[in-house]
Amino acid sequence: MNLNNKPRAIAYILAAIAFATSQDAIVKALSGGFPTWETVAFRGVTALPPFLIWGYFAGLNLFQLPAAWRLILLRSVILFSAYMTFALAIATLPLANAVAIYFTMPFFVGGLAGWTLGEKVPLYRWLAIALGFGGVLISVRPGGESFTPAALLALYSALGYALGQLLSRKVSQGTDPLVIANMQSVLYFAGSLLIGLVISALHVDASGSATFASLTKPFVWPGLRDLSVMGLMGLFSCLSSVFFVRAYQAAPANFVAPLEYSAMVFAVTYGIVWFGDYPDFYTLMGAGVVIGAGLFMVAMDRKAHTTG
Repeated sequence: MNLNNKPRAIAYILAAIAFATSQDAIVKALSGGFPTWETVAFRGVTALPPFLIWGYFAGLNLFQLPAAWRLILLRSVILFSAYMTFALAIATLPLANAVAIYFTMPFFVGGLAGWTLGEKVPLYRWLAIALGFGGVLISVRPGGESFTPAALLALYSALGYALGQLLSRKVSQGTDPLVIANMQSVLYFAGSLLIGLVISALHVDASGSATFASLTKPFVWPGLRDLSVMGLMGLFSCLSSVFFVRAYQAAPANFVAPLEYSAMVFAVTYGIVWFGDYPDFYTLMGAGVVIGAGLFMVAMDRKAHTTG
């Protein structure tokens, strides 16, 4: 298996970003009528049919525990906590702002890749990561109106996601990405359902908190239209989960992670079209910086590969 196929990694990560950001937009749209835990639970359960169909045609038993199941389970738990916090963040913040904060993730990946995976991070990649992080700061403007408690949830989400994707690089070498992604999806369903049961049993009410109000809303049975949208969310979840694993399987994590900056394009577009969230000058300028940083990294990597 080629563990340094950068063109393939780019194709996978761009496809993953397109599906994942579409899924995030659906989660944000549903947050007005459903508790966050319920939305994430439906994300998990509606992803199961696509996984089973895909697994059947691939000749895989998705529920047979692989040798590295403990590490895969740890990865799933970390990513679940990261996604729950991100879902809470996008329920409160404009999608583009939440995604901009989340883009501290490549900084964490670059910083941790050497310790966890033994990857050497070239100087130009550190520069690209630093430029991207600067763009995030421009978008978020710490101390300004964009920086709220929900922003801290998006920041934790970035850290958790970085740890999860670093584990993706490790576990995907011996386990099919479809198996890994399915375990992740099942954990999302089980974990969010557990949170919902605890909230219900303890009668937790966070309606007074702008950040956590969406978590403790009462359970609502979705109608046919909402179920259809949730089914689409599950399909996007299935596709993005597999493509993310394949991307980090195909190339070093510190190369793939900055390419996730491309999600800013989708986030800004969905924010305008679906939610009427028009980004201000600073958000757009920050988005331009982070996208430029990603393109710079790709160009420098191609140059280094050619001269090397």
